[in-house]
Amino acid sequence: MSRVPLPEIPDRIPDQQSEERLAQRRREAAQRGTVGGTGVVPVGAPFPKASAETGYYGIPMLKEPQWTKEVPVYFFVGGAAGAAAVVASAANLLTRDRTLVRDARWVAAVGGFLSPALLISDLGVPSRFLNMLRVFKLQSPMNVGAWTLVAFSSFSSAAAFANLARERVADVMPVRMIEGLSGLLSSATGMLLSTYTGVLIGATAIPVWNSHVATLPHHFAASGVNSAVSILELLGHDDSRALNLLGIAASGFEVYEGIEVETRRDEVSEPLHKGLSGLIVRTGGILSGPVPLALRVGSLITGNRHLRRAASWSSLVGSLLTRFGWIQAGHASARDYRIPLKLSRNAGEIRKSSHELAA
Repeated sequence: MSRVPLPEIPDRIPDQQSEERLAQRRREAAQRGTVGGTGVVPVGAPFPKASAETGYYGIPMLKEPQWTKEVPVYFFVGGAAGAAAVVASAANLLTRDRTLVRDARWVAAVGGFLSPALLISDLGVPSRFLNMLRVFKLQSPMNVGAWTLVAFSSFSSAAAFANLARERVADVMPVRMIEGLSGLLSSATGMLLSTYTGVLIGATAIPVWNSHVATLPHHFAASGVNSAVSILELLGHDDSRALNLLGIAASGFEVYEGIEVETRRDEVSEPLHKGLSGLIVRTGGILSGPVPLALRVGSLITGNRHLRRAASWSSLVGSLLTRFGWIQAGHASARDYRIPLKLSRNAGEIRKSSHELAA
């Protein structure tokens, strides 16, 4: 087989003009964080032309999340189920409403069953979920979340079936102990399940998620409580004053979180205010915050259960839209190449200022 001779590339010796051009580019990069113009492209090279309007060779600097629509639904279901387990344990310890305890335990158990199914559906292959359980890594929110989900599903199912055994078979001490212990463990893992999803997306390189990592866990937890209370009220517990007060507290926190999002007007938070993602986030915030808060306060004053049911439906729709809105905001943030450049420029300015102060 004959070899194809390679073309001869003449050696190029840097001259004063090219060195000055390189120094100018370095100064421009230090001052602006970006470099304009085009570089040297070898003849016949398959490199696309650089463009200051489209980012790094027309390619976003960050890869968009590859999650399917099952993920925001999983966030919603898992958050509601985890909060329902906490409500069940609180009702079991503080009240004698066995019907509320039973329904809350089954809401948690059903959510604990659906959550792994949604997650496996997103992964595509069940073995991928099992592979996450081969090790336990505290440094990985996804690994901790997988173990939390398995533990919660097990404990919530045990608590629900123990409660069923007490009602249908025998209300004896061993069964009570199983229900009580598994209920406490399901509430503990349920609190983790309803908050870890906020940590999960906040611990990524997506700017809009990472910049809100301090508030996302609390935001998702309040949304989960709102959803759990709403589901229980729609199941017939719309006469419980404690549930209504819990819903008022959760809706009030959602109003506070909405104000925080609206008043933060930096470049990183643009996807929460503009475009499709901004529309979804704002709609979800209104339906899970001020609307149910006003309806619940009205029902507390007038005793009108129809207002509570309307608040419940509004909270559920708003909580679901909230999850979809944040995921959509992550996609928009990853597509905006300006944000990583802006962050790099700010970091460079901070370093430059610190050096000047040190000098």
